Amino acid sequence: MTDPQIAVGMLGLFIALVFLGFPVAFTLLALSVFFGAYAMDGRIFNLIVQNTYDIMANDVLTAVPLFLFMGYVVERANILDRLFGAIQLAARRVPASLAVASLITCALFATATGIVGAVVTLMGLLAFPAMLKANYDTKLAAGVICAGGTLGILIPPSIMLIVFAAAAGVSVVKLYAAAMLPGFLLAGLYLLYVVGRGVMNPSLVPKLPKEESDVPYGQVLWLVATSFLPLAVLILAVLGAILFGLATPTEAAAIGALGSLILALAYRALDWTRLQEAVYLTARTSAMVCFLFIGSWNFSSVFSYLGGEHVIADFVLGLDLNPFTFLLLTQAIIFLLGWPLEWTEIIIIFVPIFLPLLVHFDVDPIFFGVLVALNLQTSFLTPPMAMSAYYLKGIAPPHVQLTQIFAGCMPFLGMVILAMAILYLFPGIAMWLPGVIYR
Repeated sequence: MTDPQIAVGMLGLFIALVFLGFPVAFTLLALSVFFGAYAMDGRIFNLIVQNTYDIMANDVLTAVPLFLFMGYVVERANILDRLFGAIQLAARRVPASLAVASLITCALFATATGIVGAVVTLMGLLAFPAMLKANYDTKLAAGVICAGGTLGILIPPSIMLIVFAAAAGVSVVKLYAAAMLPGFLLAGLYLLYVVGRGVMNPSLVPKLPKEESDVPYGQVLWLVATSFLPLAVLILAVLGAILFGLATPTEAAAIGALGSLILALAYRALDWTRLQEAVYLTARTSAMVCFLFIGSWNFSSVFSYLGGEHVIADFVLGLDLNPFTFLLLTQAIIFLLGWPLEWTEIIIIFVPIFLPLLVHFDVDPIFFGVLVALNLQTSFLTPPMAMSAYYLKGIAPPHVQLTQIFAGCMPFLGMVILAMAILYLFPGIAMWLPGVIYR
C-alpha cells in the first residue's frame, strides 16, 4: 500500500472506532502514535510534544475556559425563572406569548452560557411544563425548547466560533461580527414561525388566563429591569468590547467571568458550593476541548504527512465543482457528520480537511465558518441523534414521547435550512458587518 492509501485507511479506522464508542480524543492520539511511528519513526513523539505546546500557548483558546466559567456561573445564579417570567409578562399580548417568551429566554440564556445541554435542560424544567399546563401543543412546545436552546453555539459570544477560529486560523473578532446577523436571522425565523402558527391556529397556543397575565405595567417594567436588563447588559458589554476593539476576546471573556460573579452576588445566588461546581465543570469541559485539539492536531499532522490531504483535495478538485456546489457538498457532509458526532469533533477534526480547498474555490473562511455554525444547529435537531431532543426527553413528563419531540423539531430544522439558503443567496448578511466595522 502507498502512504496516501494508508492515510485514507487511518481516517476510516478512526470513524469505525468512534462508532464503536471509543473516546474520540484518545483514539486520535493513539492512531497518531501508531501511524506516526510507521511514517516518521521516533520523530512522532517530538511532533506530539511540539503540537501540544503550540496548542497550550494559543492565545485564542484562553478565552474558552473564561467564557465557560461565565456560562456556568450564570447557569447557577438561578436567574432563569425570573428572566422567563419577566419576558412572558412583557410579551403577554403577542400570539403564542409563552412560546415567544421561551424562545427569547432561550436565545438570551444560550448566548450567556453557550452550553446547549444546560439551556435545554433548564428551560425544559421551567418553560416546557408551563406551556403544557397552558394546553400548548406538545410537539410545538418541545420544538421551541430544543431549537431555542441550540442558538448559543451560533450567536456570539459562542464557544464554537472560538474553536473554529483556532482551528482555521482566522480572527475571532471578525467571525463574531459575521455571525451576529445570521444568528438573529435564525432566531427571527423561529419567532415568525411560532407567531404564525399561533395566528393561523390559536388552539395550538391558548392565551394565558387573565389572572396570570393581568399584571400592572409598572410591575412588568420592574421585573424586566431587574432580570432581563442585567444579563443583557453583561452580554452586550462583552460583545461590545470585542467587536469595537476595546478588548481582545480573552480580555472580554475575563470581564464576562467577573461580571457573572457580580451578577450572581447581586441576586444572592452565589455560595461556595455553586462556585466549586462552576470551577469543576469549567475545568472538565476545557480539558475535553484541549485534549480534542491535541489529538486532532497530531492526527491531522500524520494524516497530512502520509499524503491524505492530497487524496481528498484531488478527489474534490476532480469533481469539477464551482464555489456554490463546493459549499453545498461540504455542508451536506457536515450535516451528515452531525448525526453521529458532536460539534467539537466536527470542527476540530473534519472541518480542517476542507480548509485548504477554500483558497482554490475563492471562499472566505469567515463566511465558511458562519455556514458551518449555522449548519451545526441541525446536528442537535436531526433524528436519530438529535441531542437536544434527548436532553429534553430526560426531564420531560413521562407522557411526552420521544417521537413527539422529534416531530416538534422538524419545522425548526426547516427554518435552519431556510436560513442557510438565505445566507447562500445573500452572503452579505454575514459579510456586511465585518466589512463595515473592520475596513
